[in-house]
Amino acid sequence: MGREDSHYRPGGVDGRRSVGSDSGPAGATGRVSVPGANLTHRASPPTGAAHPDGRAAGNWPAPVPVSPPVPPAGTAPPPPPAPPRRRGRLVAALAGVLVLALAVAGLAVLRPGPVAGWLGSGGTSSGATAAPPEPDPPVVLAGPDGNAPLPTVAGLRAALDPLVRAAALGDRVNVSVADVTTGQALYGRGADAPTVPASVTKLATGVAVLAARGPAYRIPTRAVAGPNPGEVVLVGGGDPTLAVDRKNAFYPGAARLDDLAAQVRTALGGTAPTKVVVDATLFSGPVFEPGWDADIPTGGFGAAITALMTDGARKDPAQARRTAEETNHAAERVPQPDLTAGRQFAKLLGLTGNAAQVTRGTAPPAGGSGTAPGAELGSVESLPMIRLVDIMISDSDNVIAEAMARQVALAKGKPGSFVGGAAATDEVLGGLGLPAAEISLADGSGLSRTNRISPSLLTDLITLAGNGSHPELAAIFGGLPVGGWSGTLDERYQVAVTRAGAGVVRAKTGTLSGVNAIAGTVTTVDGRLLTFAVLTDRTQGSLDETRQALDRITSALAGCGCR
Repeated sequence: MGREDSHYRPGGVDGRRSVGSDSGPAGATGRVSVPGANLTHRASPPTGAAHPDGRAAGNWPAPVPVSPPVPPAGTAPPPPPAPPRRRGRLVAALAGVLVLALAVAGLAVLRPGPVAGWLGSGGTSSGATAAPPEPDPPVVLAGPDGNAPLPTVAGLRAALDPLVRAAALGDRVNVSVADVTTGQALYGRGADAPTVPASVTKLATGVAVLAARGPAYRIPTRAVAGPNPGEVVLVGGGDPTLAVDRKNAFYPGAARLDDLAAQVRTALGGTAPTKVVVDATLFSGPVFEPGWDADIPTGGFGAAITALMTDGARKDPAQARRTAEETNHAAERVPQPDLTAGRQFAKLLGLTGNAAQVTRGTAPPAGGSGTAPGAELGSVESLPMIRLVDIMISDSDNVIAEAMARQVALAKGKPGSFVGGAAATDEVLGGLGLPAAEISLADGSGLSRTNRISPSLLTDLITLAGNGSHPELAAIFGGLPVGGWSGTLDERYQVAVTRAGAGVVRAKTGTLSGVNAIAGTVTTVDGRLLTFAVLTDRTQGSLDETRQALDRITSALAGCGCR
C-alpha cells in the first residue's frame, strides 16, 4: 500500500491541519518566507513555544511579515566563503548568511523588487494617486547569525550517531548535514547514496521549475477557433489549478473557465458555439506513472495527469475545500480530467456538454484573425510559478508537482511526460552544478518508489537555493512546513525530547510505506543556520515512532551547539 505525505495520514498523525478557506491552498499568498524568518502561513510563535492547541485555526492572527536583517551602514562586507565543499559541486560560492543573501537579492517579504514582479504587481494607473511607501515590517524573530559558532564534526557525530541508529528508522539511514553560510559538510552517513525520497522529491521539482521557467511564469489556457463555424478548441497548457468559476474554485486566485468563456462569446460575435474540441496533446505518455503503488490513482491524492484539468481533477472541488481538514486534502478525482474540463467549458458556452458536443482533437495551426481557423478567441493564465511552487510544497500537492515537472520538460524542449519531466529535471539540476549522478527520478511528486536522491544532493540544493546566487530559487522556502507549527510538521515536535525543533525546523517531509524522509533547514541554539536531509527507506513498525526518531535528529541539531 502506498503511503505519502498527503496520501496517508491516519488520525492526523502527520500533523496536516487545514486552516480554513484562507489557508492550505489559499494560504499560498506568494509571500516569500526566508528560512531565518522561521514561519510560513501562521503568526510567529515565540521560539520553543508550544502549539496553541484548541484554538480555532481560522481565528489565528494573520502572519507578520519579517524583514531580513541588513548590516549597519559602514559595516565591512562578510569575509568570502570557504571553497565549495566536496567535489566542488556548487557553481557559485556562498554569499554569507542566507537571510542577508536574500535581502541583497531583493527578496524581502512582500517588498518591491523581484518578488513584486514575479507576482505580477503593477504600478498605479495613470490617473491614480500613488500610495505612500509601505513601512518596513517589524522583525518578529531574529535571523541566523553568520558569525555564530560552527558545530564541529566531532560534536555532531557525538550528538547524532546514537540517534541515527534508532530501531524505528530501520537498517538504512542516510544523512547529510551542512552549514548554509559556508557550504561545509558537517556530518554524513551514506550522504552520497541515492535513496528513495518520497515527497521530498518536490524540493528538486520546485528548484528545477523555478530555474527553467522563472518565478513569474504563468501557464496559459487558450481557446482558438476550430475548422468549422462555431467550433471552439480548448487548448490545455498544463495548469492544474484552473477553475470553472470563482465560487467553486479549490485554488483561490486560479485562472477560470468562466472568464475564458466570456472572452470566447465576445470574439465569436453573432456566431453561436456549436462544439468544443479538447486539445490536451501538450502532455504525452501514460497518465499514471508505472512506479506508483496500485492504490494511488484511486486513493484521492493522485490523479490522471493531463494538460487540461480543473481543480487538480477533483470531482467536487467545493466539497473538497470544505472537508480538507477531515480528509487531509484527499478527494475523489475524475477519471478523464481533460474531457471533464471540456464539458464544463461547453456548458459555460451554452451547450449541453454531451458526447457529441465535446470531443478530443487538436487545434488548427495558429494564424488568421477574427474567427478564422486557429485564431485565438481568448486566454487565461495561471497563478505565477512562485505561488504554484509554494502550494506544491506546503500542501504536498502531488498533481501540481507532476504538472511542474512537465513544465520543466517543456522549457527544455522535451516531451511533456513522466519520462520527459524526469530527464529535464536531471538536466536542469546538473546545469546548476548539482551532482546529476546522485538523482534519478521517475516522477515529480515522489509517489514513485523508483525515485532516488542522495541526502547530500538535497543539502546542496537547499544551500544553492539560499545562497543568493540564484534568487529565483528562494521561493522553495515559502512553503516549507515549520516544526510544531504548520503543514506536515504541525503536530510534530510537541514532546519534550523533540521540542527544541519547534519553530526552528523548516522542512519538507516524505512518506511511503517503509519510507520516511525529511529535508530542510534548522537554526541551532547558537544561531547557526544548517541544512539537513535524513532519508530512510527500510523502516518497519509504527509510523509515529519513525517520525519521532527523525524529529529527535533534527531537534538535536536545533538544541545543541555540538562543539
